[in-house]
Amino acid sequence: QLQASGGGLVRTGGSLRLSCAASGRAFNTYAMGWFRQALGKERELVAAISRGGGNTKYADSVKGRFTISRDNAKNTVYLQMNLLKPEDTAVYYCAAEKAILSHVPVTGYDYWGQGTLVTVSS
Repeated sequence: QLQASGGGLVRTGGSLRLSCAASGRAFNTYAMGWFRQALGKERELVAAISRGGGNTKYADSVKGRFTISRDNAKNTVYLQMNLLKPEDTAVYYCAAEKAILSHVPVTGYDYWGQGTLVTVSS
């Protein structure tokens, strides 16, 4: 089970940190991803991280502004979002996928959290 939190309302240029806590064992056997879905748009990958944390991927639209990280001891993955823009407004979801050590999947995630709303005002 994945529980996302940390969403809220922020002004343009502000920051938020999302957290996703995973229950159960073997968190470190899963690659983790953050996705988002804006109103009327398809869900898209924002960032993903390998099971050990050594490899990451980002959508071009968030490179340099967002950072994904994980703490396997706490079964938690984070998304630090800086320099937020109105176009970042969306429901953000965390997801998990069984993966080999260095792999960072962009699709095919099996497990999903409930989503947390991020609203960036102009």
